[in-house]
Amino acid sequence: MGNFATACGLALTVSTAAMAAPANLVPAGNTNPPIGHYEFCKSYPGECTSLGRDSGPMALTRQTWAQILEVNTRVNQAIQPDTDINIHGVEELWSYPRTVGDCEDYVLLKRHMLIQQGFSPSDLLITVVLQPNGDGHAVLTVRTNYGDYILDNMRGDVRLWSETGYTFVKRQSPEHAARWTKLGPGATTNVGAVKF
Repeated sequence: MGNFATACGLALTVSTAAMAAPANLVPAGNTNPPIGHYEFCKSYPGECTSLGRDSGPMALTRQTWAQILEVNTRVNQAIQPDTDINIHGVEELWSYPRTVGDCEDYVLLKRHMLIQQGFSPSDLLITVVLQPNGDGHAVLTVRTNYGDYILDNMRGDVRLWSETGYTFVKRQSPEHAARWTKLGPGATTNVGAVKF
């Protein structure tokens, strides 16, 4: 587990601010995508399309909760953490992992598997956060009517976003998989982002 932090050192600059903790994260305007996601969309354009009008978070049931837990556990156990430098020889490359990956690779695989199980892509949003030590990290947000739950390769449980200890910076738009939104106070438009 010691390699998790180094396996996902997204370069981020964010000022922290106290946040109220509603059950669901609150978008605070549009922002640029992370560079890695921008490049991923060029390689996998079908993963980065319009999702249509946002109809709100999914209804969480016992069955969907069980699926979320199962996918989170299965991917966390199947993939070994490592850095993009060690895996691909480059600083940042978002890809579907086979046996090793860094944080965004875990997120991509979990998102893909849940979509295959019938989850709406608009409820499975790649999210950039800051860890308490200031390092960048990527997690998967699952939007539900009980709140936004976080699937994380650095912990075995699934918990509400407000219980993670992270500062939430930005995430995919629920209306278009290639677009991103800022999240609340302290968010910035310059977080390892592509400039247009």
